[in-house]
Amino acid sequence: MKDMDQQAGNRGEIRDFLASRRAKITPAQAGLPTSARRRVAGLRREEVAVLAGVSTEWYTRLEKGHIGGVSEDVLDAVARALRLDDDERSYLFDLARSSRAGSRTPSRRRDVEVPPRVQWLLDSMTMSSAFVRNGRTDVIAGNPLARALYAPMFGSATVDGRGRPNIARYVFLDPGAHDFFVDRDAAGRATAALLRAEAAREPRDRALRDLIGELSTLSPEFRDQWAAHDVLIRHDGIKRLRHPEVGHLELTFQDLDLPLSGRAVHNLIIYTAEPGTASEDRLKLLASWSATPSRAADPLDQSGAPTS
Repeated sequence: MKDMDQQAGNRGEIRDFLASRRAKITPAQAGLPTSARRRVAGLRREEVAVLAGVSTEWYTRLEKGHIGGVSEDVLDAVARALRLDDDERSYLFDLARSSRAGSRTPSRRRDVEVPPRVQWLLDSMTMSSAFVRNGRTDVIAGNPLARALYAPMFGSATVDGRGRPNIARYVFLDPGAHDFFVDRDAAGRATAALLRAEAAREPRDRALRDLIGELSTLSPEFRDQWAAHDVLIRHDGIKRLRHPEVGHLELTFQDLDLPLSGRAVHNLIIYTAEPGTASEDRLKLLASWSATPSRAADPLDQSGAPTS
C-alpha cells in the first residue's frame, strides 16, 4: 500500500512540475506563432509535444505522471522543449527513476557520521567559515568560524536535541532569520528548492518527509515556495548577512560535493570575503573571537560593544 501511495504522490509531483515549467515559457520564447485568443500565458500541451517530437496524447499521458517507462532520449527531448536547466533536468530524471515499474526505489539511506579527517579539514580553515550539510539541510559539522558566523542559527530554538541546526527550520520557523538574512526571501526560495530536489532523490526518506510536513504545517511561506516546484541542486553565490556582533557582511559562498557514503548527499559550504573589503575585516574579527574560547562565549567587551 505504501508503494502505491508513493507512486500516486510521485505522479502528482511529475504533473505539477511539468505543468509549472510549461506555464513559464511563452510561444514567442519557443519560436511558435502566437494568438490573441490564447487562454494560457505559457505553452499548451500540444505545443510542448510538437517541440519534443512526440504526439499530444503521449505528452498528455506523460504530464499526468506516467513517466516510469519513458526512455532517457524522450526525457531529454521534453527537457529541451521545456528549457529545463541542469538542476531541473536532474530532478525530472530522478522522478522518472523512482517511478519505473518493476524496480524498487533504493531503501532509505542511513545517516553517516562525519569522519575525523573531514573535521580536521574544516578546522584547518581558520579564515573561512566552513560547514557540512546533508540533503535535509542539517548542519552536521562545522568549524569555529562557521559557528561564530551563524551564531543566530546555532543558538536558535529550532536546533535539534543534539544542538544541531537545520537550515530550513531556521529560515522558515525562526522569526530572527528575517533580521539575519538581508535577502531573506531569496534564502527561503533557495532552501525550499534544495529540499524539493532532495525529495526526488530520496523519496523514501522518512525524516525528510517529516521535515517537509512540519514546514508545510507551520509556515505559510514554505507552502507557497513548495507549490512553486522550483528545484536547486547546487547553491553558491553572494550571501549578505546582518550579524548581531559585527554588523553587515557580504560574503562569497561556494557549494562543493563531499562524498561521505555511497548515496547520501553531503555538501561542503565555504564562506569567504573579498580581500580588502570591510566584510573581510569583520570576518577576521569573528575569526579572532572564535579562536578564543572566552571571546567566543562573549564576543563583546565590557562596554557592551565590539572591539572593532
